[in-house]
Order: sequence, then structure tokens, then C-alpha cells
Amino acid sequence: MQHDPLESETGFAGLGLRAELLRALTTLGYEEPTPIQQEAIPPLVAGNDLVGQAATGTGKTAAFALPLLQTLTPARRDAGPVALVLVPTRELAEQVSQAVHRYGRDLGVRVLPVYGGQPIGRQLQALSRGVDVVVGTPGRVLDHIERGTLKLGDIRTVVLDEADEMLDMGFAEDIEAILAETPDTRQTVLFSATMPPRIDSIARRHLREPVRITMGRKGVEPGEMPLVRQSAYLVARPHRAAALGRILDVEAPTSAIVFCRTREEVDQVTETLNGRGYRAEALHGGMSQDQRDRVMNRLRAGTTELLVATDVAARGLDVEQLTHVINFNVPAAPESYVHRIGRVGRAGREGSAITLAEPREQRMLKAIERLTGQRITLEKLPTVTDLRARRLELTRTSLQASIENDDLEKFRVVLDSLTGEFDVEDIALAAIKLLHEAAGGDVDEDEIPAPAPPSESRRAQGRDRDRDPRQGGRGRPSNAGATRLFFGIGRRAGVRPQDLVGAIAGESGLNVREIGAIQITDRFSLVEVPEPAADMVINAMQQAMIRGRRAAVRRERSGR
Repeated sequence: MQHDPLESETGFAGLGLRAELLRALTTLGYEEPTPIQQEAIPPLVAGNDLVGQAATGTGKTAAFALPLLQTLTPARRDAGPVALVLVPTRELAEQVSQAVHRYGRDLGVRVLPVYGGQPIGRQLQALSRGVDVVVGTPGRVLDHIERGTLKLGDIRTVVLDEADEMLDMGFAEDIEAILAETPDTRQTVLFSATMPPRIDSIARRHLREPVRITMGRKGVEPGEMPLVRQSAYLVARPHRAAALGRILDVEAPTSAIVFCRTREEVDQVTETLNGRGYRAEALHGGMSQDQRDRVMNRLRAGTTELLVATDVAARGLDVEQLTHVINFNVPAAPESYVHRIGRVGRAGREGSAITLAEPREQRMLKAIERLTGQRITLEKLPTVTDLRARRLELTRTSLQASIENDDLEKFRVVLDSLTGEFDVEDIALAAIKLLHEAAGGDVDEDEIPAPAPPSESRRAQGRDRDRDPRQGGRGRPSNAGATRLFFGIGRRAGVRPQDLVGAIAGESGLNVREIGAIQITDRFSLVEVPEPAADMVINAMQQAMIRGRRAAVRRERSGR
């Protein structure tokens, strides 16, 4: 019988959680606690106050959500909430609320997110019916307190999540006012990525003899890190699966592992990739040993291109031909990142490590960089134009290989029968078209929207309690305010979109978010930049090197 971490004394069951929560974790595919969960859950279940230093992506939502659900009485009918979670942004309020709902499904938990930009009438109705857990931004929570629609007299647990972010946004006074409305006997939990003096001051004033947890960052010894190209793409959560497919299409790995956090996520990603035409196999703790052995045999034999796995299932894996490791989300601990990417770049072979991250997870990427002493390059997500160019390049490569290696003489009779009626060039173009369409043809996909930078989201939400947040984020400049620059270098020189973006940003200082559409042909490239910055970019690029070459740079001539 296969070992199940949920049933072991080192798994979730060993943390003293009730049966309903363990069932929910099994259903969601959680295999074992992350380091912050292992450290934080036992003292919180025991009723202690806690101060935890942990960045986004470490699993801290479950670290505080599971203990606050532990003491929840099923089928409560009284109106007052017993737990309050304060978070800095509406996006985080929604995420935490959804997580609490999933974990507490078998307990019938009633959880309500409250934040500005959402109709307050809907929140008033939910509060009047009764809720167990409120997750909200300080501004909107204080609004409800002042209206008399949110009463905190029954609160048993208060969580301050991402406390440093809330202070940076100017919520200090609101937090103090909210805590004053809660019972002195409450349990208080504070999580923060950093611990500046003002966070410590809040902890001293409002927490009673708290347990303190700091997720340590042990450095990596010289020589331990593999020589791997490390990059990351910032993608909003709803578009991660589409972004993964786009990246795989462009990267075209020979053999890759895609790491996910849970069994459920593994199954969803595997299904998505197979629907895109890849040969992907799932590997997680919910599979029998025989099933796992069959999957690994197919990967080693080359009949499977992609392995989608959890960390637990992938322990001890050693696959010689791996070219890529892809993190579907930022690993829960920087040390996990090091273990994952150590599977490529061995014995002098080249390898790539790619991570998909939400904008707010950039702190976690910085923590990984500090641990490894190596830079993770932020790349621009491939566009539909990039993907079309890549597929045309694959068609060209297939044709070249056929010309060099295949016996083509038997097809001459077809060519001879057509040359009397059609031009040879037209015949060749028609053949290329047929080959291209047989391999998948042109891309018919929508562009993946760029995520809003966290700073824009924070500024919009900081003190604006009732208005919709300002729309912001990276995107292409509008045609009215942009111009296209001609670069005398193209696909024949091996130029990729990221080469042009990196050169322009590095030489001119132009923000990568201001670089718009990129078109690459065999001999030249066209790049869209803001009109006011065009001359500055041209001057900066005069002596710049792109793919080891100097290229002429000028405004695109009309009529091209």
C-alpha cells in the first residue's frame, strides 16, 4: 500500500487537525505541509498568538486558515463572525476567502470577503444573514464597523496577513481602530514578509507572548547551483495555464518537468497540456507505485514529453534527458526551487528553469535570488506574433531537415507534372503551406493580458474604500502614442523578442512595460515604443550589440 503523507505523523494528520479538514486537504490534493505550515499550525491550534515572517507563496494562507477553522462549530446560526482576516488588497481578500471556503467546506463555513469596489449592499445582506469568517481590507472593514453592520464582539481569532504591505498603504490607524473593537481574549496572528520596527511595535502592543517563526534562508554553497538559464514570467492567476502552453510552444523542450503544488493542480494542468497537443503525464501521491513506474518508463523512453508533478512525487527523480524545469507557480520555499532546478543543467548540459509568478510574488523571486546568488531574468510573455513566428520557424526547420536527409527523388514525378502549368516558386509555397497546416498552422489565440503591477493595485486601493480600483498594468502603447522603430537585424541572426526587449531596456533605460508589439522577419525587426522616447532609444542603440552584432536603428519608413 502506498504511503500517504496525510496519514503519517509527519503529514497534516501529525499537526492535530480535525478529520473534516484532513478530508478537504485530501480532496484538494495537498500532499504534505510546507515549512511554514509545519511550524505555524501546531502553536496556532494550541491557541498561541504568533508572529510569522514568511513571503507570499510559502503556503501561509493554509497555515492560519486551518487553525482558525479547527475550532469552528458546524452549523452555527448566530450572526457574529468568530474570525477576522485583514489583508492589503481586494485580490488577496478574494484569494484568502476562496481558500478558507475550500478548506472548511465539510464544516459548512460561511466566509465573506469585504473590500472597496464591490457593491456594499451585497456585503450588508451577507452580514445580516450571519457569517463565520470575514476576510477584508482594513478600509472597508472599518466602514462596516462604523455603520454598525459588522460586530466583532464574538471574534476569537484576528489575522493580520501581509502586515508590512498594509502599513505601507497607510492602514496603520485603521488596523488600530479595528483591533480596539475585538475582545482582549482574542488570538492574534501576524504574518509579514519583512519585520521593520513598526511591525515589531504592533506585535508588542497587540500580541500576548507570541510564538515567533522566521522561515530561514540558508545560503547555497558555491558550486551547488547548476548552470541553468533561469527566467520568470509575470502572469495573472487566471491566465497561468494559457501562459504555460504559450511558453512551451516557444521553448519546444525535448523533455520537461512542470511542478505544481497540489494533486488537483497536477491533474488540471496535465489535461490542459494534452488538449493543446502535448504528450503530458501526471505524477502525484494519489497514484499507485505501478502507475508511477509506468509514467517514468514512458518519460525515459521518450514517448512522453512533459511530466507534471508535485514535489513529493518527484523526489529522487533522475531523468538524464531533461532540458527544462518549469514552476507552474513560485515554490513554497526557496530551498525547493534549488532542488527542482538541480534536475537540469547536469554534467555540463544546458538547461532552463522557468517560473510563472503573479506580480505580488516578486518578493519571493527576490528571496530565491538572495539564496542562490543568481539572477532570475524577468521575461516578456510571448505574443501571438511571437508564436506564429516560432511555428513558421519550425516549418522551415522541418523542410531543411527533409532536404538534407530524405530521399526526395520519388516525388519528382509530381513536381514535373506541375511545372508545366505552374511556377516552381508557387509550387514550393503551396507545399510549405500544406506542411505548415499539417503541423498545426497559424495560431488562433487571444493575447494574454499583462497583469497589473502590485504598486498600481495598491495605490488604487489604499485609501479608496468604495470606488472601483484604478485600472493599470503593463500593456502595449496605443497606436496614437507609439511609433515603430526599424532594427536591421532579424531571424537569420537568431534574434528573439526577448533579445530586442533586453537590449532596448538595458541601453536606453526604457521600462520594459512601455515596449509594445514586436515583429521579426528574416532580415529586420520592427519594435513599437512610445513616440516621446523614440529618439532617445535610437541614440542609445547606435553602438549597442544585439546577439553579438551591431544593427542599424531608425524610425520605420512610411510605405514599408
